[in-house]
Amino acid sequence: MENQLKTFAEIEYVRPDFDELKSFYEVLNARVAAAKSYEEVKRCILDEEEYSSHINTMATVVEIRHTVDTSNEFYDKESEYIHRALTEAMPSMQAFNLALLASPFKADIDREYGEQFLRAVKLGADSFCEKNVPLLQEENELTNRYQKLTASCKISFDGAEHNLFGILKYFSDPDREVRKKAAKLYAEFFEKNDKELGEIFDRLVKIRHEMGKNMGFANFIPLGYIQQGRMDYDEKDVAAFRQQVLEEIVPFCEKLYKAQAKRIGVDKIRYYDEQLIFLGGNAVPIGDSKYLVQQAQKMYRDMSAETGEFIDFMVAHELMDLDNKPNKAATGYMTALCDYKAPFVYSCFNGTTGNVDVLTHEMGHAFAGYMAMRHQPLQALWSEPTDIAEIHSMSMEQFAYPYAELFFGDKAAQYRFQHLQEAITFVPFGVAVDEFQHIVYENPDMTPEERTSAWSALEKKYMPWRDYGEENEFFARGGWWYHKLHIYHYPFYYINYTLTTMGAMEFKKKLATDKTACWRDYMTLCKVGGSLGYLDTLKAANLAIPFEKGGVKRAISYAINILNKEIEE
Repeated sequence: MENQLKTFAEIEYVRPDFDELKSFYEVLNARVAAAKSYEEVKRCILDEEEYSSHINTMATVVEIRHTVDTSNEFYDKESEYIHRALTEAMPSMQAFNLALLASPFKADIDREYGEQFLRAVKLGADSFCEKNVPLLQEENELTNRYQKLTASCKISFDGAEHNLFGILKYFSDPDREVRKKAAKLYAEFFEKNDKELGEIFDRLVKIRHEMGKNMGFANFIPLGYIQQGRMDYDEKDVAAFRQQVLEEIVPFCEKLYKAQAKRIGVDKIRYYDEQLIFLGGNAVPIGDSKYLVQQAQKMYRDMSAETGEFIDFMVAHELMDLDNKPNKAATGYMTALCDYKAPFVYSCFNGTTGNVDVLTHEMGHAFAGYMAMRHQPLQALWSEPTDIAEIHSMSMEQFAYPYAELFFGDKAAQYRFQHLQEAITFVPFGVAVDEFQHIVYENPDMTPEERTSAWSALEKKYMPWRDYGEENEFFARGGWWYHKLHIYHYPFYYINYTLTTMGAMEFKKKLATDKTACWRDYMTLCKVGGSLGYLDTLKAANLAIPFEKGGVKRAISYAINILNKEIEE
């Protein structure tokens, strides 16, 4: 069906008929239950995929157009309607999953599609409880409220009006006073909205706790892990990984920031200095979004035949919305238009290296989706576990290093250093977010003030260099986490960025030592999609398990050697 796609703008949105949906699943589930052969069950699976594909495509069109302009009343209302209607339809859809799990032809399904398909179906069934339907609806309303609140930000600075993404570019301005003022204004937005942000999250925690209890758990954490598709490891494994980060990466980050302070001529790195890597200014892209996409096209065409085909598809069908605009949701993502086997990439370009990172990171997600859509027989197998997904994107960032001149000209070497430093210094923040979420969901009755205090303690643990200065009292007492959308929208997702950084660093080393093997393993990773579990996917791509003792040190040693050499020189 992908050949029917012209451009994203030309896709006509037609509201799905959810009354029809319930009838469709009632008939379908009866067919599965009455099936006398595997071929009849297989036909049901394929019919369900075709039907749900169109529902999902329409829902995705709404979400993209809603995030592009959160003030658009039509798509705001449609987004609210679809989330509510889809949640109400979940019992009907889950009944189909239960029918498959009860089928006497499960062994035949496993033989044709692999065991992971029904494992994922069971995980979905295990995460659903009809009592949670109204809670899921309220959860969506709250996350939408957070998104609209942050998207409404308007900060007057440097003769212009900026949203949250727009003001961030000043965090790397060579003038320290500019950085300090921009950081203060950024903090003031969150301080001004402290009460509402705290109330939104407090209600989210309470709702999610209730969902977990309804599923028979002591709290939300086991359900949160199930929602992330985690089958192969548990909280203890994640805690062991965080401890390795504390021991191996945090001390090295302190060394990096001490070198940075000397390099940019300050006595001590403050929070508003962290993003200025070079005294004369960081490397910045040398063109606008149109130019950068053209350079990305050159890069991906040169990288491989597959990536060339992919980028030409994305450009030809206008499957990107990249420029920052008023009322645009302050986020970045890749999503999929199932009916067309088409990825879509969304961002808010702000003139920093982040612009290029979108064209590598989100495009890495998109390329993986593009390949899985064309190599896996079922849509249910297109999406890999969330803890695998970020390997595709973070590795693509590393694969782009040889092409940095296309985007940064004579500042390409600076870009490579600052990007690699930021990849490593991000990890402590990422594990702090994860531990914070474990704390708040283990203690759902914490007050907003207690949560910010807990965050402040985690900053001291994982980011001991962090100093907000006297100008940012709100962030200093623990308000920094308010800015991270994932904490509100996607509980327990954020650890994925740190786990997968390990895989990306392995691919970085492979690229330098055996490019052919590196690309073979990366293509395997992309084509596998969701057909294997976490550990089996790592094995298929010849990647190590980050939880194992010494795993973090082994994964990052090559990158650390590069950075050590650079800062010593």
